[in-house]
Amino acid sequence: MLRSIFLIAAVALASCEKDNYDGPTAGLSGRFIDADTKQLVEQDIISGTQIELLEHGYDPVSPFFLIVKNDGTYENSLLFENTYTVTPMNGNFISVEPQEIRIAGKTTLDFSVTPYIRVLEPSITRSGNIVTATFKLQQTVGTNIRKIGLYVHSDSRVGEPMRLVAAEQNINAVADPNQVYTLTLDVAAHSSQLPAGRKYYFRAGAVVDISQAKLNYAPVVEIDL
Repeated sequence: MLRSIFLIAAVALASCEKDNYDGPTAGLSGRFIDADTKQLVEQDIISGTQIELLEHGYDPVSPFFLIVKNDGTYENSLLFENTYTVTPMNGNFISVEPQEIRIAGKTTLDFSVTPYIRVLEPSITRSGNIVTATFKLQQTVGTNIRKIGLYVHSDSRVGEPMRLVAAEQNINAVADPNQVYTLTLDVAAHSSQLPAGRKYYFRAGAVVDISQAKLNYAPVVEIDL
């Protein structure tokens, strides 16, 4: 990180002179994988899981962050070769310990995690003006489910913080694993936000009542309205 600052300062203050700093030659990529199902743990692209990187060898050291993609993968190809402490933050899974890793070339680091909730047997279908989402919930922690939601956007990165319209329901109880949860959305009632003749992306999710916890999701479904 500090080298980045030095590099920027060198360019700004001595632009007419050629500097001696090497550019970043390394990268880090990986996946967040459900330890039980081995499936990717989907995320929010806005205010979702981030990865804190602390580059060793500097004091003080300033952390910087990578954003995890909707599908639960991440990548940064502009890192300096060095040893880093890598810490996932603000996730929708039980916290995992930081890892110390040497990043050189194209380095891969996957995280095996336990999501707070698994959204099982999801179905999102349209009948006339009504879109209906059904699913079951499997908790991995004893904390109450705070709410469930069905979110809509014209961008496939749809989620709670990135939606045009939502149908949400407060639960405030532990999930019944045998219950089929149902959410409906009348698209005609939201015609100003969801003009007809376009495709939209729907995603259902749920969140536990834990501070900083993010929603867990079922896969996105594309529907033409």
